Amino acid sequence: MFSFLKNLDNKDHRPTFGALKILKYIGPGLLVTVGFIDPGNWASNIAAGSEYGFTLLWMVTLSTIMLIILQHNVAHLGIATGLCLSEAATKYTKPWASRSILGTAMVASVSTSLAEILGGAIALQMLFAIPVAAGAILVVLFVGIMLFTNSYALIEKIIIAFVSIIGLSFLYELNLVDIDWLQAGIGWVAPSIPEGSIMIIMSVLGAVVMPHNLFLHSEIIQSRQWNLEDDTVIKKQLDYEFVDTLVSMLIGWAINSAMIILAASTFYSKAIHVGELQQAQSMLGPLLSNHADVVFAIALLFAGIASSTTSGMAGGSIFSGLFNEPYDIKDNHSRLGIGLSLITALVLIFFIGNPFKALIISQMILSIQLPFTIFLQIYLTSSKKVMGKYVNEKSTTVIMLIVGSIVTFLNILLFISFF
Repeated sequence: MFSFLKNLDNKDHRPTFGALKILKYIGPGLLVTVGFIDPGNWASNIAAGSEYGFTLLWMVTLSTIMLIILQHNVAHLGIATGLCLSEAATKYTKPWASRSILGTAMVASVSTSLAEILGGAIALQMLFAIPVAAGAILVVLFVGIMLFTNSYALIEKIIIAFVSIIGLSFLYELNLVDIDWLQAGIGWVAPSIPEGSIMIIMSVLGAVVMPHNLFLHSEIIQSRQWNLEDDTVIKKQLDYEFVDTLVSMLIGWAINSAMIILAASTFYSKAIHVGELQQAQSMLGPLLSNHADVVFAIALLFAGIASSTTSGMAGGSIFSGLFNEPYDIKDNHSRLGIGLSLITALVLIFFIGNPFKALIISQMILSIQLPFTIFLQIYLTSSKKVMGKYVNEKSTTVIMLIVGSIVTFLNILLFISFF
């Protein structure tokens, strides 16, 4: 559990529940949402929209449905056990298994941080002509200061504000384009895999259903923790958590959809192939006017900073869990995990030749690691030894297995596409 919660007397801090109280519970889900409206998503979604129009919108819908199921289930783990996914893996699985899976999760965290930092750096280049390498250093410095000098509660408020700015930015952008809503509606619900699109499909999947978010959600949900010994309280927490998760994930679905719709309506309709975010930004001004390019860059900057922050937190949670410890910014293992995630990503950025392609590949790496995290989660939440009376129902386990199988199948298609 978060260390700042350990001093609470649980018996004296029972929550009261009411219609307005749910607003106080909203927060953890929105931090997860930041992860899948990050710069990696921007690259994947703009590539999807500019190359295939509305055709791949269905992948955002499918990914979001899977995301709601997975995030709710992993939050269930955090609430019922008081452990994050990384801690539970270390405690309840063989050392070789937990270290192997958590090791790949750290790689995924680095891949995520790379995309987030790179996106923020690209935004700084768009706005102030700062070189990408220098911009990446500035993003890491800002995120490091925010993580190491602020409480979780303040960071949560800052992230929620950033999500609001990003959402409003895309509402503004969509207001400037003519949209074929009938085709968009078909795209949302009609699965289609155009020739040569599997890499983009997998990058969209990895950009929405992100391994580090599963670790992060199981940790930060405990910021709302109260009495672990009171069944009534735990059940209420689970209900309120589901509302938080559902609302937050739907906001993410709307923003991701808006990215594809914007790219489809602006670029695909004019047969313009977009090969980098800078190109997309530079063309929005002439095509849409009304400062659309500036709004695009500002939203990207906020997305990069916010998602770099949550990615760093996830790295800290995963790494501290290897030592059977909770995330605690005052603890050296948590700090080292944050540093490994952010600094390793920063170093890799200096060796990247094509930033846009790097963003898409980073999301593919996430999708490849994802099955390992999903099946670890299924094992833990389906174990009565771990979950006690809150163990998954058989129907939940079946649904989770279906989700894991779909992700694995898509990864196999990706592997085959290389031959």
